[in-house]
Amino acid sequence: MIPWVALDTAAIPGDAGVLRLLQRGTEFSIRIGHNELMNSRLSGSEEALATLTCARIGNRPGARLLIGGFGMGFTLRAALDALQADARLVVAELVPAVLAWGRGPLAHIARDTLADSRVETHEGDVVAVIRGAPLAYDAILLDVDNGPEGLTRLANDRLYDASGLAAARAALRPGGILAVWSAHPDPAFTQRVARAGFAVEEVKVRAGRSRGARHTIWLATRPERR
Repeated sequence: MIPWVALDTAAIPGDAGVLRLLQRGTEFSIRIGHNELMNSRLSGSEEALATLTCARIGNRPGARLLIGGFGMGFTLRAALDALQADARLVVAELVPAVLAWGRGPLAHIARDTLADSRVETHEGDVVAVIRGAPLAYDAILLDVDNGPEGLTRLANDRLYDASGLAAARAALRPGGILAVWSAHPDPAFTQRVARAGFAVEEVKVRAGRSRGARHTIWLATRPERR
């Protein structure tokens, strides 16, 4: 068995732990403690977060998307592949080293997404980006922590509580989509999204393209202005 080799570590702001980037042969893993947050062999649900969203916003000219959490770049890559040349995407990543990994040892995994001219990066909390951008986005895609029930950072609850959902709704254009990835189902979160004024759909997807654990994606639509 090929052993795992530690490539780098990065502290999560707010004393929320340390991320580790590991490699074993051609396989990469991002972990916190003994918990694996992402593996390069399993990209299906992260890609689905983008493809399901882009299918719903259609071919809107000049589509503008916000992606919270870069990970290994799978969601960003899938969104770029699905969108037109005039689309613009903002990627908000709390841990600057994760973006450095995406430009360095993981660049080939997501095919240099961060070098795409349609992409702008923001090093910091996606909450601040959402709250500072009313009616700015056609879609907001959140793959932050482990989903609404956070694993790494209690402050992430600000994304998924009633005030966070209200802020996301205000940042979306009419008919816009809030898409949320989670490792686990959460019926209480589904109800909270509906109470925030969204039409919500819950979709189960595989961690891999055709295998692996089942993850949950919520697709919440802000109603069109009447």
